[in-house]
Amino acid sequence: MRDFAALFTALDQSTRTSVKVSALAEYFETASEPDRLWTIAILSGRRPKRTVTTTLLRAWAAEKAGIPLWLFEEAYPVVGDLAETIALVLPEGDKSSNRGLSEWIDIIRSLSAVEEGDRKRAIFEAWDSLGQTERLVFNKLITGGFRVGVSQKLMTRALSQATGVDEAELAHRLMGDWSPDTVTFENLVLTRDPEADLSKPYPFYLAYALEEDPGALGALKDWQAEWKWDGIRGQVILRGGQYFVWSRGEELMTDRFPELSVLKDFLPEGVVLDGELLAWDHEAEAPLPFNDLQKRIGRKTVPKKLLQEAPVVLLAYDLLERDGNDLRGQPMAERRAALETLAKSVPEHVPLKVAPVLQAGDWHGLSVLREASREARAEGLMLKRLSSPYLSGRKKGDWWKWKVDPLTFDAV
Repeated sequence: MRDFAALFTALDQSTRTSVKVSALAEYFETASEPDRLWTIAILSGRRPKRTVTTTLLRAWAAEKAGIPLWLFEEAYPVVGDLAETIALVLPEGDKSSNRGLSEWIDIIRSLSAVEEGDRKRAIFEAWDSLGQTERLVFNKLITGGFRVGVSQKLMTRALSQATGVDEAELAHRLMGDWSPDTVTFENLVLTRDPEADLSKPYPFYLAYALEEDPGALGALKDWQAEWKWDGIRGQVILRGGQYFVWSRGEELMTDRFPELSVLKDFLPEGVVLDGELLAWDHEAEAPLPFNDLQKRIGRKTVPKKLLQEAPVVLLAYDLLERDGNDLRGQPMAERRAALETLAKSVPEHVPLKVAPVLQAGDWHGLSVLREASREARAEGLMLKRLSSPYLSGRKKGDWWKWKVDPLTFDAV
C-alpha cells in the first residue's frame, strides 16, 4: 500500500499534467501486476463498493482515538473529509504491513460477508499497521469514495508511456465491462486486441483563429463557410459492425451516446465522420445550450430521462473514410459532396445531420451572417478552403475559426 499511497500523494499535491503523468507512468513501471490492475480499475471508476457505513466508521475512529464521539463530530466539518479526519485522529500504529494495494482490497471486499464485530477488528488491525497517508487511502477505499484528480484519459496516457502500447488502442481495451476479478494485466493491457484497430480515429484537423480582415484570404468562392457550433468535436467510426465515438481530446465516449448506435443500420461499413456532437431541440431544429450536453459528459451510463431531455445528434461536416478508404487527401469540396451523398440514405429520425453550408455574395455579407451567430445558437463561423486536404493537428492557412466578438460590459 505504501507505493499506492505515495502515488496518491503525488497526484493529489500537483496540478501539473506532466507531473501526474510522470508519477503514474513510474508507478505502472514498478508496481506488481495485481496492484497495477487494481490501480487502473480504481482510476477508471471501478472502485470497490462500500463495506462499512460511515456511522460505524465515525464511532470506531472515536473509540480507537480515545476521544468522545461529539469531539470527532466537531472535528469532521473542520477537516471536511471523513477519511482524512479518521487518519488524523488515530494514534500512531504499533505494527507495520507490507501488503500491496490488491491485498488490502481483498480484505476490504471480504468485510461485507462477516459480522460487525469481525469487521471492527479487521479495521482496527488495518489502522494499527498503516501509516497516516496509507490510512487515508484505506479509509477512502473502504467508504467507496476514492477520488483523485486524474481523468481516465490522463491515466491512459501514462499507461501508454509505461508500456509502449498506443494510447488509442489502450483506450479501447479499457472500455467495456471488465474487472480485476475476470482479467489479468497481461490480457487487458499487453495482449493485442484486433478490435482496437477498428476503433482507431484519425488525428483531428484543427483551425486557427482568424484575427485579420477575411478579405485577405482571397476570393470567397474558394471557401466553404459553416456555423461554428458549441458542442463536442468528435469522430464517429463505423467499422466491423460496431460504432465508436471519439472526442477531440482523444477520449473514447461511445457509452455516453448510445442513441448513435442506430447509425450502423443506415450507413455502410468503413465510414468515419467528423462533426459536432450536440444536444438537439428537435422541435426548433436547433442546438440546445451546451450545459444540456455537459450533463451527459461526466456519466459512464446515461439514464433514460436524460436521453429524453438532452437527445444528441451528430452534425457531420466532413467524411474522412468511406468503404474503408482514407479520403483525407481529397479536396474539401469532394469530401463534402461525398458526405452529402452518403447522408441522403439516412432517414430523418436518425440522429445524423449534415452541417449546412452558408451562402453570401461577398465577405461583407458573410460578416453580417457572423454577427447573427448567436441567433443561430452558434459561436461564429468556420472557413474552410475548398481545395484543402484534411491534415493533422493545427495547421495555418486552410481552416479558420472566425468567432463572434464576446459580449462585454463595464461594471463597478
